[in-house]
Amino acid sequence: MQIAGRAFVVTGGASGLGRAAAEAIVAGGGHAVLLDVNAEAGRQAEQAIGSSVRFAMADVTSEDQVKAAVDLAVSAFGNLYGVVNAAGIGPAAKVIGKNGPHPLDLFEKTIRVNLVGTFNVIRLAAVVMTQNAPVDTGERGVIVNTASIAAFDGQIGQPAYAASKGGIVGLTLPVAREFAGAGIRCVTIAPGIFDTPLLAALPEAARVSLGQQVPFPSRLGRPAEYGALARHIIENEMLNGEVIRLDGALRMAPR
Repeated sequence: MQIAGRAFVVTGGASGLGRAAAEAIVAGGGHAVLLDVNAEAGRQAEQAIGSSVRFAMADVTSEDQVKAAVDLAVSAFGNLYGVVNAAGIGPAAKVIGKNGPHPLDLFEKTIRVNLVGTFNVIRLAAVVMTQNAPVDTGERGVIVNTASIAAFDGQIGQPAYAASKGGIVGLTLPVAREFAGAGIRCVTIAPGIFDTPLLAALPEAARVSLGQQVPFPSRLGRPAEYGALARHIIENEMLNGEVIRLDGALRMAPR
């Protein structure tokens, strides 16, 4: 699908992987609605990227707020041809920790934000995309999700996070199959260790150590590399129903 002139909702779009995806879309001549819960970062990103984006303060688990962001894309840019689901949280806790069992509410929150939130955006955006006039190849939209290599080799302390990301991996193919008749593709990116705001708080020595665990290139991933892959998925019509690891050949150790 050609990006130029087409609008996309990008969750977690105020920073990190989401913002990088939005910037890649805009570089391709497209438009983006940055959906995020961080109002300050969202407004800053909107101003920095320019007139091709709009910010929508929204929680991915809220039906009303996500629908408003979808409607904003249509009202501001005239269409909606895709979503990039990059919003998520990554709490760490063992099943049995020093203070007792894993808090059930933390597990439920992680599943709700990462997995239920992703599905919520998919279902609401797809309603609009199925109404699109198809491009000359019959395509009407693209869904790009974000899982994690933790879905495949999750570490100790990641039961909630790995479960939530494994759920995203699991829904990729059924969604792609269901929407194939409507000309809507669904692909998931499974990033490794990326230099996002979550890691920015770590000491530099810790960041370097994490990067050295990656076989090649031995460094943290750059958000722009995620953005480049998201853009390629949008533009490459044959990519569908697949989960793509973006990790420099990293396979995480148990801890």
